[in-house]
Amino acid sequence: MQSNNWGYQDISPPKARTLRQVPASRGLVVEDVQTGWVGAVVRIEKSGGMHIMELADRRNKVRAFPLGFGFLLDGEPVEVVAPRAATPPRTATRTASGSLKVAGQRAQVAKASRIWVEGKHDAELVEKVWGDDLRVEGIVVEPLRGIDDLTAAVRDFGPGPDRRLGVLVDHLVPHSKESRIVADLMKSTAAKNNVLVVGHPYVDVWQAIKPGTLGIPAWPVIPRTMEWKVGILKAFGWPHGTAEDLGLGWQRLLSRVSSYSDLEPSLLGRVEEVIDFLTAPVS
Repeated sequence: MQSNNWGYQDISPPKARTLRQVPASRGLVVEDVQTGWVGAVVRIEKSGGMHIMELADRRNKVRAFPLGFGFLLDGEPVEVVAPRAATPPRTATRTASGSLKVAGQRAQVAKASRIWVEGKHDAELVEKVWGDDLRVEGIVVEPLRGIDDLTAAVRDFGPGPDRRLGVLVDHLVPHSKESRIVADLMKSTAAKNNVLVVGHPYVDVWQAIKPGTLGIPAWPVIPRTMEWKVGILKAFGWPHGTAEDLGLGWQRLLSRVSSYSDLEPSLLGRVEEVIDFLTAPVS
């Protein structure tokens, strides 16, 4: 206790520590201090004047917790609060890709043309940033789950002037396995004129998210002896032992992406190139 100028002891309580407030956005991973439960936010609802969030652990088991104090985010005590409602725009708005959003524009019926990406995570990232644009154009994104059989897949697809195909390939750099697969494809008759293959230099599409978006100076360097995604989660100190851990880790990363400005230009340019190719008038 301290004495004031009149000799009385100061018995006022100590100042409470102000915790950082974190919105309970979908994919946010927090730990409940009291129970030790760690999970990602999968749903939020308001019940009886109180906001409740559901946290799914790495085994997809779900428990509900009231928002507020008593949570850790990466070891830091935080106050989890309800996400703010989006303010309606006063003027014309833009999509996450930066293009002008047309009011009242309905999604077109899906056309025959397609964008192929290597996996589920690639498809989710493209959908999050370019989804509005693709629905207006009627273009569907489909995951391939690898490109080892790309030439056969393109032949089965049967591309043509009204049935074009754009393919986005991970780690398309000189002398890589991916570059050899693409070179073989482009020699085939099926790929001529109606197929465009582009790629980014990253090991995985995760790396196309700017480090600054995640609050890190650079992506960790992972030894070649370790699976890259597992190594990334391990370097972040996140669970990494199961497929569920990888899925939750990706959702946590994807939740940080809100627009094209969160992604590397080397990915942005390639996706825009594919969209332009698929939407160009048939000559």
